[in-house]
Order: sequence, then structure tokens, then C-alpha cells
Amino acid sequence: MSGAIDIVVNLFTPKMVAEGRTGLDETFKEQVRMPADMRGGVTEEDYLERMDRAGIEKSLLIAVRAGDIRMQGSFEIPYQDVAAVCARNPDRYLGLAGVDPYRGMDQLRELEYAVKELGFVGAHLYPHWMELAPDHRKYYPIYAKCCELDIPIMMQVGHNLVYSRDRRLPSVGRPICLDTVAIDFPELKLIGIHIGVPWTDEMISMAWKHENVFIGTDAYAPKHWPASFVHYMNTYGQDKVLFGTDWPVIDPERAVREIADLGLRPESHDKIMRQNARKLFKLK
Repeated sequence: MSGAIDIVVNLFTPKMVAEGRTGLDETFKEQVRMPADMRGGVTEEDYLERMDRAGIEKSLLIAVRAGDIRMQGSFEIPYQDVAAVCARNPDRYLGLAGVDPYRGMDQLRELEYAVKELGFVGAHLYPHWMELAPDHRKYYPIYAKCCELDIPIMMQVGHNLVYSRDRRLPSVGRPICLDTVAIDFPELKLIGIHIGVPWTDEMISMAWKHENVFIGTDAYAPKHWPASFVHYMNTYGQDKVLFGTDWPVIDPERAVREIADLGLRPESHDKIMRQNARKLFKLK
């Protein structure tokens, strides 16, 4: 196997932290046991070294759009900021375009620009920041545009934590909400990231039912994954699961090491860590 592909990575640099573009307050960082020396952000160079030590070849970097930008507490990382990081490290990073349904036609045009002009390889959605479940019709034009552009869209499923005490968000992302979307858009590749906790079995059922639904492994340390999920990814779900960290929530070195400790079959491990992402995102 060549290097792994991490499909869920956030731009957590000192600049992004200083500008308030991460959505994470100090209480959340304490809750997820983030080391004190990285809470102010990690430089691009430092993170590339972490990728190297972990054996990660490429990371998909999110240009986050977190909530209606007109609402206090929402934030974004501009597409151009992520595109610049990708341009500086073209062999290591690829961009994902965050989407915001409240921007209407502007969002559709910007998503097309991100894919066709900036080279982004997929879309990313935070339903809880939008306070709209994944099957809400307000997303449907975005789903249709993803079909037109032939790109996958990933979204957080399951509950969400309190990222900032200034704005507590509802957990609107039950995995079962993907059921209607997958039926209405059979061409759309849907990736439920964060493994659907605490409804991981529900997420597995969606990926088993629909050929166009996949699961991202990010945001939870592998040693704590439910046994049913480990069994699924090692057997009949080995083609439907993709490796991710949700950096800075999970350190890449820890994630790679703990997945290795799960004792997966070699063919399952290879697909999850690399091949499924290559196929789904059409990576060379």
C-alpha cells in the first residue's frame, strides 16, 4: 500500500485560530483533550511533518462554511485560503468546498467555480451548523449541483458536541436522514462522516442499503469505535468506509496506529486507508 488518504482535515493554523475561523473554544479543546501546545494552531509545515510520520500521502482540506454567515457565531474559511495551501503543496493537499444553502444561487456558482477553477474534488456540509437536517429540501439544489459536477458530498452525521459556549447547536444529523436523499439522488455519492455516533449502526444500515452511501471514520479515536463498525469495515463494508481524522480533533499518527492495532484484513485495511478514497474522489 502507498500512503494513506485522509478525507477529513481542517485548516487549523495559528492564523485561522487567531481569526476565529475554527469554531472551537477552549472548553471544547479541553473536552477532547487537545494538547496545550497546539491549541493556538499548528503551522502548515508542522502538519506536513505529522502526515509524513503517520504515512499519510494526501489530505482533503475543508474550506469550511459553518452556518448562515449572517448569524452571529457562524464562520467560514474562504475557498481561496484553502486553494492557496493546496497550491503550495499540490502533492499533499486537495480541497473540499464547504456549502451553505442560505447563499442560494451564489452558492451554486461558487461550488462550480471551486471545482472547475480551483480543482476541488468534493463538497462538505455541516447540517448542525445550518440547523437543517440532511434531508431538508433547502439542500436539494446543492445536491443536484454535486451530481452535475460529478463530485461526492460529505456531511457530519450523528450528534454534535458544544463547540462554542456562545452558540449551542442542535443535533440534526441522524444518519437515517440520508435515506431519502440517497433515493432522490441515486447518482450522488454521499459520505456520512463522524461514523454516526451514537447511531453508528444506523449509519451502517444506510451504507448497506444504498450503493451511493459511504462512511467516514473521522472524529473518534479508532480504539473506541463500536465493535459492529469494526466488523462492518473488515467484512461486508470494506468497500464503503474511508479513512479520516477530522484533524485537529484526532491526531493522524494516533489514528493510523490505532487502526493498525485493530488487526484488519490486509485487503480491508488497504481499501479503507487509500483505495476507496482514490475511487470515490477520482484521484490519480
